[in-house]
Amino acid sequence: MPIINRVADLADEIAAWRRDFHENPELLFDVHRTAGIVEEKLKSFGCDEVVTGLGRTGVVGVIKGRTNNSGKVIGLRADMDALPIEEATDVAHKSKVPGKMHACGHDGHTAMLLGAAKYLAETRNFDGTAVVIFQPAEEGGGGGNEMLKDGLMERFGVNEVYGMHNMPGIPVGQFAIRPGAMMAAADRFTISIEGKGGHAARPHDCIDPVVISAQVITALQTIASRSADPLDSVVVSVCTVKAGEAFNVIPQTATLLGTVRTLSPEVRDLAENRIRAIVENVCAAFGAKASVDYDRGYPVTMNDPDRTEFMAKVARAVGGENAVDTDILPLMGAEDFSYMLEQRPGAYIFLGNGNTAGVHHPAYDFNDEASPYGVSLWAKIVETGMPAR
Repeated sequence: MPIINRVADLADEIAAWRRDFHENPELLFDVHRTAGIVEEKLKSFGCDEVVTGLGRTGVVGVIKGRTNNSGKVIGLRADMDALPIEEATDVAHKSKVPGKMHACGHDGHTAMLLGAAKYLAETRNFDGTAVVIFQPAEEGGGGGNEMLKDGLMERFGVNEVYGMHNMPGIPVGQFAIRPGAMMAAADRFTISIEGKGGHAARPHDCIDPVVISAQVITALQTIASRSADPLDSVVVSVCTVKAGEAFNVIPQTATLLGTVRTLSPEVRDLAENRIRAIVENVCAAFGAKASVDYDRGYPVTMNDPDRTEFMAKVARAVGGENAVDTDILPLMGAEDFSYMLEQRPGAYIFLGNGNTAGVHHPAYDFNDEASPYGVSLWAKIVETGMPAR
């Protein structure tokens, strides 16, 4: 396989970085140790500029090619944060921090982009500028968006941007990508229902928020089955129901918490509007009061068609002609790289992690055998997208 020779030589070093990150996981924006190591290594590689503190704890490295006749700037992004999960592996590099682990492979993402930065800073065999972006708080904190608010794209003149995530179930050395919607928008809602509490033996004197909650939960499922086009994707899940504390008391209030996943802005709007209407009218029918707190989270991860074709072409150069699935179904999970794709054209690809536990599982571990493919992909995106003249 045409993995870059120099990248293959770096494999053990990259694996050592990755395992150190794995042993020392950090959450959300509190990635000071990880960001500090990233900063130190980027400077030691000879990056032309290293900037810290974007999006609170993000780090950016700038690597200029041998020439810059094109004036082009390509951004490559990795995430650094871990998850609040107790690790259930017996690997030598198991997390040293109770209740925290790299269960999504961001340790591998960070190490791979560091490997690419080292290679690109050594060779500089391209015409333009590569910007390596290490962001905090992908796991629910919107760290990518915080970096954008700090002027990431404008400050470094990024023209296009690319992201990568490991994917268990895809063989090592293979990739998966699709144009358009790659991952879903992720919103959350809190529904508060106020009825009239009282004795459970006298329900006729009460307005029972528990019964009303059951009606609301059932009615919300009609958004997918009766409101959205059957060819559109939408998931509405009520995941928490809180009401009452005693077996013989009808409570005064009930609270429902849930999430909505969609693959287009139009269906996203539809889902929010229908939730509000269903809650208001079902509760009114029973004489209860209700409110909906709807929080829009990460938007749809939308791949630019031309950049998707380009990224797939480069991935084939790394893994082989049959190594890229360009028709993978969208995932209903979410990713805050979506914010970057709203500001600049680019694409997001999955890297095979082999037959491992799934991401966000306590037995998950990033597969170091995948790193040479990921690092080579990053390097070739820069060298192919900004060829030396």
